[in-house]
Formats: sequence, C-alpha cells, structure tokens
Amino acid sequence: MLSTLLLVGASTLAPAHDGHEPPRKHPARHDPARFLTSRRSPIQLPLPSEEDAFFFAIFGDRTGGPAEGVKVLAEAVADVNLLEPDLVMTVGDLVQGYNETPEWLLQMTEFKGIMNRLKCPWFPVVGNHDLYWRGRGQPPEREHEASYEAHFGPLWYAFRHKGAWFLALHSDETSPETGEKRFDDPAHQRMSPEQFAWLVETLQRTREAEHVFVFLHHPRWLRGGYGDDWDRVHALLAGAGNVKAVFAGHIHRMRYDGLRDGIEYFALATTGGGQDGWAPEAGYLHEYHVVTVRKSGIAVASFPVGAAMDPRAITGALSDDVRDLARALEPRWEGRGAFTPGLGVEGALVLEVRNPARRPVEFTLTPASADARWIFTPDHAHATVQPGQSARFELRLGRPEGTLDEAFRVPLAHVQADYLGETLRVPLPRREWAVPLDLARLPLPPRPEQEGVLALDGEDDALLVAPDDLDVPDGPFTIEGWLNAREFRRRQGFLCRTEGSEYGLFVNDGKPEFSVHLGGRYTTAQTREPRLVPGTWHHVAGVFDGAEVRVYVDGAQVARRQGSGRRTRNALPFVIGGDVGQGGLPNSFFPGEIDEVRVSRVARYAGERCVPTRRFEADADTLLLLHMDGKSGPWFPDASGRAAHATASGSPRLEAR
Repeated sequence: MLSTLLLVGASTLAPAHDGHEPPRKHPARHDPARFLTSRRSPIQLPLPSEEDAFFFAIFGDRTGGPAEGVKVLAEAVADVNLLEPDLVMTVGDLVQGYNETPEWLLQMTEFKGIMNRLKCPWFPVVGNHDLYWRGRGQPPEREHEASYEAHFGPLWYAFRHKGAWFLALHSDETSPETGEKRFDDPAHQRMSPEQFAWLVETLQRTREAEHVFVFLHHPRWLRGGYGDDWDRVHALLAGAGNVKAVFAGHIHRMRYDGLRDGIEYFALATTGGGQDGWAPEAGYLHEYHVVTVRKSGIAVASFPVGAAMDPRAITGALSDDVRDLARALEPRWEGRGAFTPGLGVEGALVLEVRNPARRPVEFTLTPASADARWIFTPDHAHATVQPGQSARFELRLGRPEGTLDEAFRVPLAHVQADYLGETLRVPLPRREWAVPLDLARLPLPPRPEQEGVLALDGEDDALLVAPDDLDVPDGPFTIEGWLNAREFRRRQGFLCRTEGSEYGLFVNDGKPEFSVHLGGRYTTAQTREPRLVPGTWHHVAGVFDGAEVRVYVDGAQVARRQGSGRRTRNALPFVIGGDVGQGGLPNSFFPGEIDEVRVSRVARYAGERCVPTRRFEADADTLLLLHMDGKSGPWFPDASGRAAHATASGSPRLEAR
C-alpha cells in the first residue's frame, strides 16, 4: 500500500491552523485545436494546462541500522529508476561513519556505487554519520570533513533546475569554542557566520526563482536539543519570499510540521537506515519522497521502498503462469494422522504439490498448529520444482496421548510458493490446509440430559463437512434438518453444496426451495409463498427420488418438480447454515438455530405427508447425522458411524435446547 503524507501533530513552527495546503485543481480548459474525434457528444472534455512541470525524489537516512540497509537503498534506486525523476536529493547520513578514514572510504565507495546506478543525477547532503570520526588517537581536524568534500562534494551548495533552486545546508558544523561535533547540544547546533553569510548571498541571487527548496540533515526547527538558532535561519528564508519547503532527516520517521510564513517543513523517514517500523502508516518505514513542481505550487507524496513495479517485467507468460499456479496450488495427500486409543495422534504422510507453470517454482512447507503439543518432523522443507514436475514432502506428526480439551487444535500445512521468473521472484500469498486426520476413532460425546442446538449469528457462522467425508452417490437422496430462524433474508442457505453443481436446500424469505443439478442444469422445487415463521422450529427436508425433486415442511409436501439425470459433482464442502462459494468458503449465512441435520442416500419421504421425528437415528442409509449435542475437540461429531465430522467456520456455538 502506498503511504501518503501524514500530518503528525503541531510543531513550534505551526500557526494556529494546521497549515496544510488545501487541494488545488490544476488549470484545464476546452481547446478544439487540441482535441480530435469523429463522434458527436455534448460533453466537452477539459484538457490539462501545458505548463512546464517536473518532479524529483528525496532519499532519507541510509545509516544507523544494520549493514543490510544498503540492500534497501539499492531497492529504492531500482524503484526510482522506474519513475525517472529529474534528480534525486538526499538528507544526509550516507555512510555509517563513526570510524577511521580507511573504513569510511570503503563505506563511501559502497554508497556511491549504489547511487551511481540512478539514471538521473543525485545530490548529497551531509549528516552526522558522514562526518563524525571515531578511532584511536587524535581525530583529524574537523573529523571526516576533508574526506567528505573530496569524495561527495561541498558541505553546502546550491544549484538551479528549471526555474527552481535547490539549497543543501550543513547542520553539523564544528563548534568554534570546543572544536567538537555534537548534535545533542544546542551550543554545537548553530549555523556558522561563514555559512550564514553564504545563505544570505545565495537567497539574494535566487530571488527571481519561482521555487526554492532547502535540504539539511537535522530538523533544527524542532528545537529541543537543537536550540533556537533555526529561528534566525527561518526568518531569512521567509524574507526571501520564494522558499517553498524545507526537508530534513535524522529522526528516522516521517513528520510534517506544517506551514509557516509560506514554507512547509518535512522530515523524512529512512531509506535503508535503522528503522523501528512501529507503524508504517504513521511514517515509521523505509520510504522516499516524490515532489512534483508546478508553477502554481508543489505536491509531495511518500512511497514505501519496494512499492514500485516494473510493468514491462509482468509479461503475458508470467501473468498466465502465476494465475495457473495459484489455481492449481492444491496439495495431494497420501496417508493420514491416526488417533490412538489414548487420543494421541501419530502418522507418516506425504504432501505432493505440482508446478503447472513454465518456470521453476520454489515451494516451502511449514507444518504448524496453535496447539503446541504437536511435534512435526521436519519443521520445514524446501523444494525447487521444474515446470510440469511435482515435489513430494514427507511429514511425520505426533501428539501425546491425553484428552480433546479446549486447547486442542488441528495441525496445518502452510505452503509458500515463489515463482522464479527470468527477472524477478514472485511470492504468492501463503496458503494453508488442515493436515488430514483419520477420525474413525474420534469419541462421540455422550447424549446429554438436555439436548443442544447449533446457534449461528448469520454473519459468518457455519459448519463445514469436507467433500471427501460426505460422498452422496448418484440416485435418490434426502437432506433435512430442524431450524429456528431469527429472521429470513432474500438469500439464505440452510444445507447447501451448490456452486453450479450438486444440491442445496435454501430458505430465502421463508420460502423453502431444493435444487439438484441434474443433467447439466438445476431442477428446483420451490414454494411461492412463505412457509416458515421466524422464532418457530420447523422441519425442512429436500428429497430427490430419481425422478422428482420435492420439498417438505413440518411433514407436508409444499413443492415438487420433475427431474432426472446424473448429478453434477464438485469438490466443495457441505455447508450447514449457509451456501458455499467457488473457493469453498461459506456465504448466504443463516441467522438462528439449527438441530438434527441428516443426509441419507435414500428418498426418506414420499407422498403428500410424512411424520419427521424430532431426533433422528442412524441406519445403514445415513451418510451424515449431526445431533448438535456436544463437541469432540474442534469437531462437531457425526453420529452416522461414517466419521463425517463437521468443523466450524466463524464462531458457531452449541446451546441447550
């Protein structure tokens, strides 16, 4: 996400109002001489002004952090090369410094080598890290100043570009009294008479410029350890009448200190320097500023390092490959973890992932669980897979014997896929899947004295039964359950597996309907009038007998539709309390209570009337039976004997009936 400039509090420079410039609309006008079309339209599109404009970038501190900061700097250079500004400014702290001359020279060479990759000219501003000498013996006179001027340029200077002037100041001059350099003592943070006289002369020579921009390392306007010397500098800048903005660094966080006498004050964060990263959206990040200059004023924006993308690198082949990889990133498992009689788990599995792309893909498997009692071997694994090939990850897992307590969580397999393009590496969002477990030995909770019901919030609550655990064969079948809705909505799933296929029992607006995808299209039996009342328990069933689709409400047949053919299958979960989308996630949620859900491989009800029971019993034709009376660990147990246990989506609850 691109961070825009943030106003962070008031400073000693800010006037009573916030000083932030209101949005300016750029001038535009209708000009038939610049507009061509062969169409008639009453709309006259305004054209932008043809005034000259340019933009430049500003880099923040490079130092004060780990040595890897040079990689951030290099990434910023690559970003800005895509933008191709007229020039790049810095705000100081170019090298780590605080060292002796030989090491300083190595760091200078490294920094300049990276910055010289820019397509445009760049201009240094001196900071404390660039000047402060530390080592054995006596420091050189004025510490690293001579080396800086020999390799980077003058300590202060100015240049003109397209009607604007750029002034680079020196904010770490040596104290004339002590000969020391210190940035935390106001006595050492005063502009020398020599530099001040140069600034007076320079502002006089640049008085005809449309814009003047000032750059220095320390944001002296913040006072505190800087004292109040900046007040006289500001008065000089304000008196010039054309100084538009002052930019500084050092504090390693973005800060906008408002508008004073027509001058805006900005502090930059880092471009490779030490960064806390507390709140990127509040300016704690690696970034660079981009300033657009027009005759009418300036626009300033901040871009996180790494946010720029090269559209020429996103070829059609790369785009298609990543799409195909994302769609095919579904693991194939061999084996399952199995419960022991003491409710421990052990197992050896193989996870296989395939690369459908035309370039290699690096896969990383990381097993994990919120339940710290799981043991995984290995704890992670990598594989680079060539086009059209697969990788097989062997995984052993175990969990000590105990109970299925509230802390029990299923193990997950996190899979990270990185597409290895010719010129860039593309990480796909990490995906995760539950490690398959054999639940045949999962204990069922005892029947309670007071039976329970499933309570759903209608926002994101549902139960899911995995597609491999509920295989309804072609031919007759029945899905049914009891419901008590708080309200009925325009689209409301009850018991569904529909997504251009399979079957679903809906209760939209209190009008039950049952759809089965037969012979390539849905056959739907539905009522035209509401048959369900909010706040009332109803039994609702959908029946397909091989030739007809029917709906029953409280034992009465309320809708029927002839239909036959093979049912269209899918690999999506069965949803209790909603419908299912293409990605397997629930939607169209049901608000209220659900109880006694059963799926059978026979047509259980025929004719005009039937007598549903309030509590179902499992028989040989029962494929799923959820009593909603209790849980076994994270599972809502299936009492059919087929271990088609449901899992929660959202936060569904079991409550006493």
